[in-house]
Amino acid sequence: MTATVVIPARFGSTRFPAKIVASDTGKPLVQHVVDQAKKCRLVDRVIVATDDQRIAAALRPYKTHVVMTSAAHQSGTDRIAEVARSLTSDIVVNVQGDEPEIEPATIDALIQRLIDHPKDDMATAATPFPAGSNPADPNLVKVITDQSGRAIYFSRSPIPFQRDKDFSQNSGYNLHLGIYAYRRAFLLMFSSWLPTPLEMTEKLEQLRALEHGRSIYILPVKRATHGIDTPEQYAEFVRRYKGL
Repeated sequence: MTATVVIPARFGSTRFPAKIVASDTGKPLVQHVVDQAKKCRLVDRVIVATDDQRIAAALRPYKTHVVMTSAAHQSGTDRIAEVARSLTSDIVVNVQGDEPEIEPATIDALIQRLIDHPKDDMATAATPFPAGSNPADPNLVKVITDQSGRAIYFSRSPIPFQRDKDFSQNSGYNLHLGIYAYRRAFLLMFSSWLPTPLEMTEKLEQLRALEHGRSIYILPVKRATHGIDTPEQYAEFVRRYKGL
């Protein structure tokens, strides 16, 4: 089976405008993501999907494969689905363009899961809630799974609710990580469905798949990688990258 990583990239960002091409390390932020994806042993091709010529221009010196997409897309999933229509790959992986430290092993593991389990429509990842993180933070998405590792529900609220705080067997919180591997055929079907009620309530589009009765496998990983949302987080990444 073949797999392509598609990295949706847009220029605008409320908290950190133009972050996707920030270049204090010597190369654009999104190019770091491309370089990590190229380390994967199961990935045949890496594509950046964007609607902004400024991003394409920033990546041109690196000979990165850029596909220009419609400016009308409401989500990164819609953007990668446009690209996927012209692909022949069996599996398409959506890697966020602001995660320069994404681990290649995580991408490969998601692809391997879909290769080994043909009944899974898509796969994503989660990690035990990091120490010091607040499960009540709605920006940190929580996920609960069944005993086979498939998603039961995703929420911005803390789930599961721990009714008895002192119960020794309380389930811990799992932080959902924003990376998705899809079977190409399922991705095209998924992007054609209208938003569903739970999806619109929580503003989490992966709920669309669950509301249609489809299977999402949750890959357990040991730690969360650092997405870049603010200039301060980017400065920390630059320090890590330069070994300061």
